[in-house]
Amino acid sequence: MISYEPSKGQTKIKPMTLRINANFKQRVVIRPDDYQWLDSPMPGVQRMMLDRIGDEVARATSLVRYQPHSEFSAHQHNGGEEILVLAGEFADEHGSYGPGYYLRNPIGTKHKPQIGAAGATILVKLHQFDDKDVSQLAIDSYNQAFRPGLVEGLSVLSLHQFESEQVALVRWAPNTQFSAHKHWGGEEIFVIEGTFYDEWGEYPAGSWIRSPHLSQHKPFTKQDGALLFVKVGHLAVE
Repeated sequence: MISYEPSKGQTKIKPMTLRINANFKQRVVIRPDDYQWLDSPMPGVQRMMLDRIGDEVARATSLVRYQPHSEFSAHQHNGGEEILVLAGEFADEHGSYGPGYYLRNPIGTKHKPQIGAAGATILVKLHQFDDKDVSQLAIDSYNQAFRPGLVEGLSVLSLHQFESEQVALVRWAPNTQFSAHKHWGGEEIFVIEGTFYDEWGEYPAGSWIRSPHLSQHKPFTKQDGALLFVKVGHLAVE
């Protein structure tokens, strides 16, 4: 769902602010069949915009696909940057990060992504940091231990927590059931592996689900299980 809305005081002849899934009180589901890759301003870099408020500088959640040997211009993170590396190898002047790496670059940090021969695909969230959330992280989740979850068949790797926001990888064994529950502060899921289910539908690998404050569901897996990137408590509670 894409709409365009003028900024306050703007005349009709001026550019309009891009708004994609900008109503955070609405549930949104995007599956791989829904992807529409768009060229970024940099050659060899494409984006699938999941939600966005703003134009080139925006509060945004996106999938970003880098072709081999592509790069993005040096930039500062005025609102913070959160990255999950999904495929290939993401790199900048600070290091190289393969699949499973979770990166947090707080407000004021800067870098210049430079991608090697493997290319890279990342999930990235921009301009969504609290200015007091200053943790800079580079976590290789493939070399971290998961802990047992709330029910049998769930295991959890906590990645970050700040105030009400919690970020984790959650591994679901095949045929795992979870009780119905409400999402205080909302829930955001990206399905990394397998297939995730609830009473509202089926979500294969590559699906993104954003559920608003106080939404509810009863999730489960079937024979293939699932690995999820999960954020909770970070959406508006008004």
